[in-house]
Amino acid sequence: QVQLVESGGGLVQAGGSLRLSCAASGRTFSSYAMGWFRQAPGNEREFVASISRSSGLTYYADSVKGRFTISRDNAKNTVYLQMNSLKPEDTAVYFCAARLYGPSTMTNYDYWGQGTQVTVSS
Repeated sequence: QVQLVESGGGLVQAGGSLRLSCAASGRTFSSYAMGWFRQAPGNEREFVASISRSSGLTYYADSVKGRFTISRDNAKNTVYLQMNSLKPEDTAVYFCAARLYGPSTMTNYDYWGQGTQVTVSS
């Protein structure tokens, strides 16, 4: 069992930055690929970024490529999402997720956090 708790969301102006964190419980964090997803009101949950267990592989949605960076610190059981040049269309609830096998761009993850709200004002 893995429990995930996101933090770092908030209100920011367009062009600003935020860093999301996701702290995982348990001693097997390094066994899981991690992902970030987001969901805006009325929309389906969509893929944002994912990272492999050893950080060797990262994947990004085209909409965030070049602006967002996913990273992880296995010693701290934490995965991060650095978000720069934020746009109003980035407004959503952001979720982190853990997957026992390799990273995926789909929602086929094993564990999910409760989400953190990110609001970007224009």
